[in-house]
Amino acid sequence: MAHNVQDQVIAIIAEQAVMEPSEVSLEATLDELGIDSLGLVEAVFAIEETFDVQVPFNANDPSDSEFDISNVQSMIKAVEGLVAAAGN
Repeated sequence: MAHNVQDQVIAIIAEQAVMEPSEVSLEATLDELGIDSLGLVEAVFAIEETFDVQVPFNANDPSDSEFDISNVQSMIKAVEGLVAAAGN
């Protein structure tokens, strides 16, 4: 399941970055991928819809969120945790 979550999160991020999923590095930050605040919010909505979870994300102050957006890998790990907690 974890690999499936990773693939889906990378696909969502790649869509926002207008890239192919194979071009998205796990170490890349959203800034490095060219994803702005609107793209981040759209990615969060897509993650919530795809995985049927509530992402603890404050769009007004992303640094004050429990959802780690420091890089792609941290976002994948956070989504895996949300999916596991939701039992999806």
